[in-house]
Amino acid sequence: DSSGKVSGFFIRPDGGAPTSAVPSKFLDYETCTTLRLPFDTEFYVFWGGRTIEQNYHVSHVEQRFALDLTIKKEGLTHTGDGQRNEDYYCFGVPLVSPAEGIVLEAIDGVPDNTPGALNPMAATGNRLVIDHGNDEYPVLAHLRNGSLQVAVGDRVQAGEHVGDCGNTGNSTEPHLHYQLQNGPVFGVADALPAQFSNYIADNQLVARGE
Repeated sequence: DSSGKVSGFFIRPDGGAPTSAVPSKFLDYETCTTLRLPFDTEFYVFWGGRTIEQNYHVSHVEQRFALDLTIKKEGLTHTGDGQRNEDYYCFGVPLVSPAEGIVLEAIDGVPDNTPGALNPMAATGNRLVIDHGNDEYPVLAHLRNGSLQVAVGDRVQAGEHVGDCGNTGNSTEPHLHYQLQNGPVFGVADALPAQFSNYIADNQLVARGE
C-alpha cells in the first residue's frame, strides 16, 4: 500500500507446473566414486532435494537429483542492486573437480547473461562433463565465459580448479548447476544421487551424504 506494507497475499495453483517427482530406478543408488564438494568455500543449496517443493529438477528424469547452488550473505545472493554479474557473491568463484577423472566435454565461449535474462539456445551454457569411472559422470554447468582451465582428454584430480562459477545459458543469476548421471551425454543419461564425503552442512560435519 502507500506506506509500503503488504496488504494482501494470494496463492493459486500453476496449472502448467509439474506437481510431483518423476519415477526413478536410482532412488536407493549409492555413489561408487568418493566425491568431494566442487568448491572450497561455503555455498547455499537453493534447489536440491527429492521433492518437487524442494527441487524443481525432480520433474525431469535426466536432472532428477540435480542441485543449484549459490552463495548467500545475510539472506541475499548479491550486493547492491544485483544488476551486474559482479554484484553476485558466487560469480567468478573457482570450482573444482569432485573426484579424479577424464574430461569428456568442455564447452566454453557462451557469453554470460545479464542478470534476469535467459539464453535457452544454450541451456547449460558453458559446461564440463567428467568421467569418474564407475559409470558416473558429473555435469558442472553455467560456468563463467572464458574460465575453463581444462580441455577434453585432460586427467583431473579431486580438488583441481576446472572453471569458475558463472551465469551462462538458461540462468537468471550466477550459480552452479551440478548433477551426476550414468552416461556421458547431457540430457540423455539418467540422473544419479550424489553422496559427497567429509563436508560441513548447517555447522555439522557430514561423513557422507546428499
